[in-house]
Amino acid sequence: MNSLRKSSFIVGVFFVLAAITAIIGVILYDPILNNPDYLTEAPTYGNQIVFGAIMELILVISAIVTSTTMFPILRRYNETIALWHICFRFLEAVVITIGVISVLSLLTLSREFIIAGSANIESFKITGAALKAIHDWTFMLGPNFMLGLNTIMYSYIFYRSKLVPRLIPVLGIVGSILVFLAAILEMFGVIDQLSTWGGVLALPVALNEMILAIWLIVKGFNDKKF
Repeated sequence: MNSLRKSSFIVGVFFVLAAITAIIGVILYDPILNNPDYLTEAPTYGNQIVFGAIMELILVISAIVTSTTMFPILRRYNETIALWHICFRFLEAVVITIGVISVLSLLTLSREFIIAGSANIESFKITGAALKAIHDWTFMLGPNFMLGLNTIMYSYIFYRSKLVPRLIPVLGIVGSILVFLAAILEMFGVIDQLSTWGGVLALPVALNEMILAIWLIVKGFNDKKF
């Protein structure tokens, strides 16, 4: 297996890993993000929530691995965009990490609330609302806004270079525009996060990542174009 084939395999595997851990993280966070009684009930699900945080940290690692592995390949065709891609991917990872910290802080807050009893309940609620808001904004800015920017950059290079079949980067460009649109609509409150419309607009970019991942694992980049 040559170096290009190894890079293809690594990128494909970590794209799949990112998708799986992102979904698991959302599911495991449910008791603390969507339960109105999270201050009293979240500590019961403490291990589950921490495991969800670990899943998101694996997502962060996956974003870094895919971007750094693709950089030497992308730079051969457009070094400027390749640099933009790796910088924005790292920024995406930072934003997601801030979201993880906010959820873990929310878990700590709920544990402290149990210890304090009913004292200062309003201050706990206000702090909890702020931490939830931080998570919601990072969830929108990272997996939506930044994801759209990153996807359109590498998809453009893949389309021009023909490193993968052109249908894949075309789907990536369309998907990145739609998920970017979803982020903008969420920012202005037109649609809700994790809504039906949000899912519809995010589906093409998710489908693109899975198709690209499978192609890279099975076939790899077109070495004739490298």
